[in-house]
Amino acid sequence: MKRRDALKTLGTAAGMAAALPVQGARTGFDQETHSLGTPETYAWRRPDRPLTAAVMGAGNRGHVYAGYALKFPGELKITGVAEPIPWRRERFARAHAVPEDRRWVTWEHAFEGPKFCDTVIITTPDHLHYGPAMAALERGYDLILEKAIAQTWDECNDISRLAEKKDRIVAVCHVLRYTPYFRMMKHVIDSGRIGRVISVQHTEPFGHIHMSHSFVRGNWRNSRESNPILLSKSCHDLDILRWMIGRPCRRVTSFGWLSFFREENAPRGSTARCTDGCAVESTCPYSALRIYLREKIWDTSHLYIPDTEPATILKALKEGRYGRCVFRSENDVVEHQVVNMVFGDDVTVGFNMEGMTSYGGRRTRIFGTEGDIVGDSRELEVTEFRTGKRHVWDVEKHAAITAGHGGGDYGLVRDFVQAVSRRDPSLLTSTLSASMESHLIGFRAEKSRHSGGSVMALAPPER
Repeated sequence: MKRRDALKTLGTAAGMAAALPVQGARTGFDQETHSLGTPETYAWRRPDRPLTAAVMGAGNRGHVYAGYALKFPGELKITGVAEPIPWRRERFARAHAVPEDRRWVTWEHAFEGPKFCDTVIITTPDHLHYGPAMAALERGYDLILEKAIAQTWDECNDISRLAEKKDRIVAVCHVLRYTPYFRMMKHVIDSGRIGRVISVQHTEPFGHIHMSHSFVRGNWRNSRESNPILLSKSCHDLDILRWMIGRPCRRVTSFGWLSFFREENAPRGSTARCTDGCAVESTCPYSALRIYLREKIWDTSHLYIPDTEPATILKALKEGRYGRCVFRSENDVVEHQVVNMVFGDDVTVGFNMEGMTSYGGRRTRIFGTEGDIVGDSRELEVTEFRTGKRHVWDVEKHAAITAGHGGGDYGLVRDFVQAVSRRDPSLLTSTLSASMESHLIGFRAEKSRHSGGSVMALAPPER
């Protein structure tokens, strides 16, 4: 499946998370009443002035969140950027008219002077979340913090305690909470239509090309440099499960392995790079030449190149990590993992993270005492036991389409602006305190995986 088709399947660019009825174009839902109803929301208010923000890391995620300021300049204004890659820093700065004296090479430089804006958006690599988060909180900034929060549970706790001490609002980028699809799923559960939830099956299949791009060749390939894949990728899923169930997780166990992308599985005649005359390159599904150059299956935003000219891409594949053979990379994260959990009231949950698939789009089955829900990231099917009535809600038919990650990217920023401008963190669903719970599940699951699947008890997150 080509990336553009996969994104369409995922419902990418679905609308905003919530808004006043008069803001109809931005509700994320159509104006007709569905048989399942519509999620409740708060009353949106136009801020007295745009919230000002500095972005730490002008890569893909920084570009996306900052894009909200270009679309809604009355709500957000970008006034600073820290980015070590010169062309990326300057391109970002020009797009947002960032003054010369607020264009920094690294995040440390951004905090050398006095506080100059309202908030900081941290979209640095995973191993560089802790430093800028602590520095920003210490100086009184509110934060948008890309997941995972940090690399260790102790670091997460440090950030949480400092945010509480400084009375700062922190939004963790669990953007799925802001999508119309998952908001509708949560609405159906909370409405009681399927009774009490007793069990959940959830799968995240993110596709073999995505696996090779991000977690074999890419920034999240190595847990020491980034995080285990369960936290760098699937903490979205642990977070959504905790949110849906609405009860704390009590016990967790996990198994998972790196079974395929290993040197001993390299085909005969393959080479260190796809550009080195590999004998199987023309037929390999992971050929970098095919993925980035010939068929352009995946975008080149992570190749750190200033343009997408064929010669530029080819040079990057010959010299950078994205041209390396997938069987001869520095990856150590697993490509398949199962996590079994028990939540309060004995709700059982099975989660599968699968990198070896031909498709994307999360699949969810929720079993209740009076009905069930089946979802595939695009369509929800709800069946009531007593009447046999079946309700179908389709994101393409019943939701507006304007932003990435199923509408979650802009939905997150939108609610963050509201929460900070009104000093009301309850307007956010992905607060730091809420996200700490799902992160604890992830850290405990990884401990279980490394200990052969031992059952791990979870105490409430420290505050």
